[in-house]
Amino acid sequence: MVSAEDQYLFDVNGFLVLPDLLTKKQLGSMNAILDQRIDQEMEAGASTHRFWDILESGQPFIDLIDFPPVMPYLESWLGNQVRLDHVYLDVIRQGLSPIGATLHGGATPYRPHHSYHVHQGSIQCALTVVAYNLHDVGANDGGFACIPGSHKANFPLPDQWRDLQEDPSLVRKVTGPGGSAVIFTEALAHGPLPWKGDHDRRTIFYKYNHHAISWSANYYEPEEIEGLTPRQHQMLEAPNARYGERRPFGEYGRSDGV
Repeated sequence: MVSAEDQYLFDVNGFLVLPDLLTKKQLGSMNAILDQRIDQEMEAGASTHRFWDILESGQPFIDLIDFPPVMPYLESWLGNQVRLDHVYLDVIRQGLSPIGATLHGGATPYRPHHSYHVHQGSIQCALTVVAYNLHDVGANDGGFACIPGSHKANFPLPDQWRDLQEDPSLVRKVTGPGGSAVIFTEALAHGPLPWKGDHDRRTIFYKYNHHAISWSANYYEPEEIEGLTPRQHQMLEAPNARYGERRPFGEYGRSDGV
């Protein structure tokens, strides 16, 4: 169950910091795998790199698809048939992230694929993100920042406030040691501050949505990923109504099942 305190803070701020989620063993396994991939795939001298195919890197990353400590939050806000929309991992050695240093998101204009509202006492939060820190993020390092409460703003974010290199005074820095995570709604105005740490920023983003809604235009092929449990397999299905008699594409006379 999500505590009343966490429910309140998430509704007010649009994010929560979840401490001590990953063990030292989990961090060690993921960072060791990532060390190898960085050596093989990140260009020499590059300051940043985004890994889109991180689920193919092995069981430690697959285990986080339905990680028990975060599932109560996801099921409370997205329903018990939550779908994993997409995953990626950012490595930043210095300076800007792969998307620069720009605030994005925000409640206005309304976008159903990453919207936020409360209905009959229940949070409805499309495109909910769990961002795991694989290295420490200190107060002066940079990294994730947001405008608390902006997921419920009634007016668009002024464009002159979007560039986090110009004036970051509007935002709150959200920090945490390796193994902690930030869970937030994409309706929140958020973005990455330039990285100033003396070590890599390594953050993996698992982004979830309602089972029939998608942000990403690319869908997983669960059959091609080894090590999935039945629940993880279902969470990687393409968006659909999850009706019980659904069958693989091609088994119907028509693609719409009629």
